[in-house]
Formats: sequence, C-alpha cells, structure tokens
Amino acid sequence: MAYLSDKPKGITIEIPGRAPLCLTRLVLDYNGTLALDGSLLPGVIYRLQSLLDKLHIDVITADTHQSARDNLEWTGLLPRGINLVKLPAGQNEDDAKGDYLREHAPERCCAVGNGVNDAQMLGCAALSIAVIGSEGCAREALNAAMIAVTDIEDALDLFLFPKRLIATLRR
Repeated sequence: MAYLSDKPKGITIEIPGRAPLCLTRLVLDYNGTLALDGSLLPGVIYRLQSLLDKLHIDVITADTHQSARDNLEWTGLLPRGINLVKLPAGQNEDDAKGDYLREHAPERCCAVGNGVNDAQMLGCAALSIAVIGSEGCAREALNAAMIAVTDIEDALDLFLFPKRLIATLRR
C-alpha cells in the first residue's frame, strides 16, 4: 500500500526515576474507548492519523455494535495501516486481550481501555491508560492502569505531546 512505510516505528520517552519507555505498539479498545455506541468519538481520527508514522496501532474489539470495521474503513484508518483485531464471539475477552498483548512484546506496548475486559491488557503493558469517558470506566481497568484520563483525546495526546507523560509518571 502507498501509505505503509518500512521505516521502523517507535517512541522513546525518558522519565526521571524510571527506565525509559521504548514503545512501538499502541493497542486500543474500541467501544467505550475510541467509540461511543459504535461510532468513533470526535478527535480520534486526526490523532490516530498523526500517530500512524510513530507507532503500530491495533484496535482490539468484540465489536458489540458490529461497526468497527466500517467506521475504520470509512475514515481511511484501516487502509493506512491500523490493524483491526476482532475477537471471536463467546471468547473470554479479558483473557483474549491479555493474550494478544503478551504475544506482541508487552514491554514495548501501550494499552488503552475502559472495561473489565481490558484489565489484563492494561496490566501487562509497559504503559497503560484507562479512559473514564461517557461510558464510564470499570474499577478493574482503573486499578490495572498507570494513568487515568477523562477522554480518548487526552490519552492519544500523551503520545503526541510526550512531556505530558513525563510530568505524570516521573518519580
């Protein structure tokens, strides 16, 4: 595809009092995190487009509203390189999301989510962000996360403006 690049991806963030974060992959929950009632939230498309050159981006979902593929294709995000991972019906979603992250070098991954089924994924990522949005945030996700934000725009902006991460995570 014309948009895909062979250039290595990654962001390194030096945080005082901690080992550097060397991130190559961003794993995002869809419903409740990137979308509300199946529709992408405002500000998501631009931010994801801005991050595609810096990080591999995976959207992982049980796709409750059966709209993730259509929405990501319509916006042009799938053709530009976002990887959509649709979980099979009837699968334990928390285990499946955790397993997916563990298979993709969790020490180089950031995970963003809001639900009970995101807790394992958040717990094993090098950097984890819980989104407390309109749908709320499960206690399990909040307890597993390193950072909590009030909307997905703030979560994605942490990668576009990494000094915000430094200010939040430094010891």
